[in-house]
Amino acid sequence: MAPEVDPDHALMIEDNFADTMLVDPKRDRFPCCIVWSPLPVLSWFIPFIGHIGICREDGIILDFAGPNFVSVDNFTFGAPTRYFQCCCISPYSAEHTSEYIQNDDESASHVDTWDAALRKSIQEFQHLSYSIFTCNCHSFVANGLNRLGFQTGGWNVVNLAIFIFLKGRWVNKTSIVKTYLPALVVLGLGLIFGGGTFLMYLVIFMFVLIGWFLLGTYCFKKLIHV
Repeated sequence: MAPEVDPDHALMIEDNFADTMLVDPKRDRFPCCIVWSPLPVLSWFIPFIGHIGICREDGIILDFAGPNFVSVDNFTFGAPTRYFQCCCISPYSAEHTSEYIQNDDESASHVDTWDAALRKSIQEFQHLSYSIFTCNCHSFVANGLNRLGFQTGGWNVVNLAIFIFLKGRWVNKTSIVKTYLPALVVLGLGLIFGGGTFLMYLVIFMFVLIGWFLLGTYCFKKLIHV
């Protein structure tokens, strides 16, 4: 049976919760968000490929930045340009490290809070080698979202990349320029000096790279870590 909650107290908690969930790009605080930034060189050729991280309830960014290393509050490739706020924690979750829910068959199942799930992902990835092809920043974020059961889970490096590209919000107008201007410059110079040959090699490069992640995710499921 659910305990009764004083309406005034509940309203105060919800108001405080709403305040703490506010995104503050100037301080790089993105509570319960997935964040994204372009990668040097690689994003100049394929602008929808970038570096991704996930944020704690207090907005601090976590990202898998290298072998056995999860960076805290120091997003590896600069300030985020895109973000998506998941908003899937309860205003009461901060009061407990974890909570229990009772199913219809009255068997208890453990439910992690947002930060507790991320701590488990950090513990796992602190013992993993980094590889852009098999175990990367997308693997880390997908792992955390699966632990949380965000949108029923099933996250991998491919659907996560598509999700943030389609659903991610721009931090500001400068972020759009930061993401696409280098790609436009590289594409323009490539067409001027390389013409059709440059375009052909660019398409082949994109095909091979995207094909690797599609095969590694959906055909050889243990090849890419999540």
